[in-house]
Amino acid sequence: MTYSIVARDPGTGELGVAVQSHWFSVGPLVPWAMPGVGAVATQANIEVAHGPHGLALLREGLDAATALDRLLSADPGAAGRQLAIVDAAGGVAAHTGSSCMPEAGHVTADGVSCQANIMASASVWPAMLEAFERTGGPLVGRLVAALDAAEAEGGDIRGRQSAALLVVPAEGEQWETNISLRVEDHPEPLVELKRLVALRDAYDLAGLADALVNESRHDEAAQLYVQASELAPDNHELLFWAGLGTAQSGDLDTAVAQVRQAISMQPGWKVLLGRLPADVAPTAQAVLERLADDT
Repeated sequence: MTYSIVARDPGTGELGVAVQSHWFSVGPLVPWAMPGVGAVATQANIEVAHGPHGLALLREGLDAATALDRLLSADPGAAGRQLAIVDAAGGVAAHTGSSCMPEAGHVTADGVSCQANIMASASVWPAMLEAFERTGGPLVGRLVAALDAAEAEGGDIRGRQSAALLVVPAEGEQWETNISLRVEDHPEPLVELKRLVALRDAYDLAGLADALVNESRHDEAAQLYVQASELAPDNHELLFWAGLGTAQSGDLDTAVAQVRQAISMQPGWKVLLGRLPADVAPTAQAVLERLADDT
């Protein structure tokens, strides 16, 4: 009742898993990944333990194929499972058990595996691979493109419910992720997942801006706050900080309009505006005074 993709980006070494299912909260079940180790998708008559146990075997130095064989050989329910693994070197192994409900199958290529079960047609997983391979850019976009392709081929015969996206760096602490997003229950989980990806990009920019503020690099931070708000124009938090950034660039009229709009969406921003110290937001007082003059 799920389609998923596991992949390694050969350029960056990132490892990722993306999945959509007609099942509540698929995120904690199917996708598993660890920096510098590998990525696993476990699904169909799911054995969740194959995720963490698969990563543990990869950490011991086993490649994807050997880890897969080890997991399945100890699993009496293997005939009902789907399991795909990509290791840190780009090695891939996948399994679709003989008891998986049709349409079910998988396809692999260099550094990637696509797998699905209870699909509308057997064209789903080949379409996923084709979309992944023809899509350029960062790994996250290529993973999402594969999910879109699955849905375009009919996807799960029962419909849609939840989705998840997990991408980890080529190296780092076990807990580190580059992106970890879940849609637990939604009529259009892929649409919502893509909205969250865009929002995450916006907040990444805002986070970089916050770091610049801590270094008193307010002019540079201001530009990033504005860019962040442009990526998510309906987000009142980002709009508020964009307003202060716009004021930092010297356009007080536009800044006040932006902050006023943010306050109309969430009145608490006006309270915060009055509390901001000058070393955090040098323009806050000027914006506050202009707001007071206009009322």
